[in-house]
Amino acid sequence: MDNEEIKQIYEKLVSGIRDYFSKNNFSKAVIGISGGIDSALSAKLVVDAIGKENVHALLMPLKGLSSEETIKDAVEFCTLNGISYSLIFINEFVDEFKKLEWKQNKIAKMNTASRIRAVILYNYANTHDALVIGTSNKTEIMLGYFTKYGDGAVDIEVIGDLFKTEEIEVAKFLKLPEKIINKTPTAELYHGQTDEDELGLKYDEIDKILKAYVSESSAQKIIEDGISKEKVEKIFSLIEKNKHKGDMPSVLKIS
Repeated sequence: MDNEEIKQIYEKLVSGIRDYFSKNNFSKAVIGISGGIDSALSAKLVVDAIGKENVHALLMPLKGLSSEETIKDAVEFCTLNGISYSLIFINEFVDEFKKLEWKQNKIAKMNTASRIRAVILYNYANTHDALVIGTSNKTEIMLGYFTKYGDGAVDIEVIGDLFKTEEIEVAKFLKLPEKIINKTPTAELYHGQTDEDELGLKYDEIDKILKAYVSESSAQKIIEDGISKEKVEKIFSLIEKNKHKGDMPSVLKIS
């Protein structure tokens, strides 16, 4: 995309956020800031739409998993953009689940941390008459690469129509800190975790497949364009497997 295209996208996003708040009679927002590009860009857009004085950030790291650098980047970003913030270590909440009679496995621990963050965000939102801002991009949403009722529990996904590769272009256009833009994407839900390692592909490959999927290209056509059959099948499988994450709970009809 050239600068003019990116500028138009930015203006649409800011205008859309402003309209959403106006139509729903809210003036304040709360957002979880991780120190990564997703939350940084989302926060920047909301600040530009409704003003920094109306945005509060919650930094919710896990001691022992969240790096000092990540926390520092989150604090610096908030300070740079004039966003008030609260730093809340969530270990004591997560540790309460160790008291349950069943053993906590890896996936349960990861999803519990994400859902605890959502509970804290909504507690703040309820006590401050604010909306919760989501930070998932289109790539993550299509793949279902988020926690149901965790980071997927929000009022509005402000970058939810931007693929990861497009998100990076917008972030560069807005001159977000380079160390945030260039940081390896990770939710830091376990040691050594990175998004691309978990997904098994680079984001540029994933986005090529997803864009082809959206345009209703066949898997075979994508393979012919140079992406391996295994990678295409993996992404198509993830899309189908996780479609339920975007749906409201099913209602069993009896009438």
